[in-house]
Amino acid sequence: MSPELLITGGGILAALVILILLFKAVWRVAEPNEALIISGLGARGADSLGFKIITGKGTAVLPGFQNARRLRLDSRAANLQVSCVTKQGIPVNIRGVVIYKIGDDFVSVANAARRFLDQQEFMNGAIHELFTGHLRSIIGNLTVEDLILNRERLTGETRASAADEMSKLGLVVDSLQIQEIEDETGYITNLGKPHAAAVSAAARIAEAQRDQEATEAEQVAAANKSAAWRDAQIKQASYQAEIDRAQATSRQSGPLSEATARQEVVVQETRAAELEAQLAEQRLQSQVRKPADAKAYETVTLSQAERDARIAQAEAEARETELRAVAQASQVKQAAAAEAESVRLRGEAAGLATRVSGIAEADAAKAKGLAAAEAAKALGLAEAEAAQAKGLAEATAIRARSEALAENQEAVIAQQLAENWPEIVGAGAKAFSNIDHMIVLNGAQGIEELLAKALTLGGTGVNLARTLLSQNGSVQEKS
Repeated sequence: MSPELLITGGGILAALVILILLFKAVWRVAEPNEALIISGLGARGADSLGFKIITGKGTAVLPGFQNARRLRLDSRAANLQVSCVTKQGIPVNIRGVVIYKIGDDFVSVANAARRFLDQQEFMNGAIHELFTGHLRSIIGNLTVEDLILNRERLTGETRASAADEMSKLGLVVDSLQIQEIEDETGYITNLGKPHAAAVSAAARIAEAQRDQEATEAEQVAAANKSAAWRDAQIKQASYQAEIDRAQATSRQSGPLSEATARQEVVVQETRAAELEAQLAEQRLQSQVRKPADAKAYETVTLSQAERDARIAQAEAEARETELRAVAQASQVKQAAAAEAESVRLRGEAAGLATRVSGIAEADAAKAKGLAAAEAAKALGLAEAEAAQAKGLAEATAIRARSEALAENQEAVIAQQLAENWPEIVGAGAKAFSNIDHMIVLNGAQGIEELLAKALTLGGTGVNLARTLLSQNGSVQEKS
């Protein structure tokens, strides 16, 4: 090969290598889960965007004139942990997760690129703050029961409430899950206690009923077993009696045959009279004594069978009674345990009520003591001021009375008597206070006369006062 051809081939190869390197330097390919955001010279996209978006294919990027950055389009997860208050005023802690991604359309990609292209690691924090606010607002209008029984409503309302803001951010929610609802007050736990107690009570009742039914079935089975054993023993005794009778009959057949043979020999050897006497004796033995023995044996056998049957029946009845007693003892034990548990629960409730009542009484006693102290202080001040005012008023009244007495003694005395009229009448009525029984002869008129006489005591006092005043005036004039 000539040197010229080698130089030409080397130049072509070098040119191809340079072209490949230049191609790799300017060509960018977008992965399926990302978008290329190209900005710079000539990078204009649809809708007059200031940059170009490439998804699922490649494009040339001019180094130094254009810049290509990658925006991830795959799903992201943001954990939510929100402390909020329900409509009932109960604080709850909500833990959940939001699975979101950048939308697949160019508008969503463009919105997300403008906001998160260089801050993609902060997207979870933004989503957390966004959904935290919406969750607090929505949970504030729901009860704890709504949160527990209808979580789909909570997630649906949260997604609907955040949809507009997520659209502006170029994001879509793939999933929103409320994982756990906790409360520090124990409200949720107390909600389940009545249902748990009802289920526990139903389980205990069902268990007691099944236990009772099993015990009754065991008793019935034991009684049936005893009855079957008794019937079997009776039948067995009856069969044995029949066997004994057959064996006795079989044993008697041999001697009867021999006696018949001997009888024939005797008939041949002895006289007719002896034969008749022996025949009569054999007839007596065969017709009276042997049947009597067989009857006696049958009676003894039947009596033994009946005795064994009665013993078996008595044992069966004793066993049935024992099982019934055990079942009743088990029921009594369960009832006693249930009653003891009830007494213990009532005691705990009474103790808790006593402690709460003691605390409330202590607080009430403290408040009452403070109120009594303030009232005593106010009462003392009021009494002091009243005593001072009373003293001043009495001094003023004495001075006015002395001046009036100097001017018009009779008017002053009449005023004093009028002011003390109830006491004067009361003093006059004391005459009747020691009388246990008084008989008035002329009825209502007599009572009116008694009252009139009591009232005239006041008039007598007025006349007496006037007389004393006139005498005092005369003495003063003489002096």
